[in-house]
Amino acid sequence: MGVAAHAALLEGLAREGLAEAAGGDLSIAGLAGFSLGEYAALTAAGCIADFETALALVEKRGAYMAEAGRDASGAQRGAMLAVFGGRRAILDAVDAVREGDVLEAVNFNAPAQTVAAGDLAAIGRLRKRVKETDGLKAVPLNVSTAFHSPMMAPAAERLAEAVRDMDFSAPRVRVYANTTGRDLTEGKPAALSDAAWIRERLALQLKSPVYWQESIENMAADGIELFIELGPGQTLTGLVKKIRPEARALNVADAEGLEAALSSIKELLGCAR
Repeated sequence: MGVAAHAALLEGLAREGLAEAAGGDLSIAGLAGFSLGEYAALTAAGCIADFETALALVEKRGAYMAEAGRDASGAQRGAMLAVFGGRRAILDAVDAVREGDVLEAVNFNAPAQTVAAGDLAAIGRLRKRVKETDGLKAVPLNVSTAFHSPMMAPAAERLAEAVRDMDFSAPRVRVYANTTGRDLTEGKPAALSDAAWIRERLALQLKSPVYWQESIENMAADGIELFIELGPGQTLTGLVKKIRPEARALNVADAEGLEAALSSIKELLGCAR
């Protein structure tokens, strides 16, 4: 859906002649996708060749992560807990109750929203700790296991093998990576090919935190003024507003959302009508 919404946005920009209105200098300045959504961003940026290739990768990714999150008997091993409050207090709570189990902060969503993932027992201890800590509250997430945690290491290894011979291209548009919140290509050794670097990033993402707050902050620092969530739902739109209250954030999930986004772009360009 995100890939289709991106294509619709590009068509809308062309239809309205907005590039010409901006003196020929209008383009999407950056892309980011949350967890699974990063595959849509990579496809839109030209790193992944086409939608069919992305879909096949997503299917493998889902299967590998589901298997990594279950024990030998097939029972669920992990869970995730959204914790609301200051990041430092949340990280301290995680450290205090880990007790040798898998337990990490894995989604840095907004200044006062961090998600932890880990073994069921550890998540239970964290939930109890949060209840006892002033200024924190928690909500269990309806997920099947501990995504983006060290529990996903076996899935990362399997995905690395699955993409070992696949070709990927350098992004045509800057992509802000989940694993750093910064430009996907930042830190790439000169001797390493674009394809090899992206293969490594895809595998690493499965077992690494999603730095969404940092992604939005860095996009804003790079001059991005309008954030458009492409696809159903408005969760990311809401997070952008929590991270950058002054930012414009819209959602394109249907024709109405597309027209609203195009109107906002016209307004930014001073050519609203």
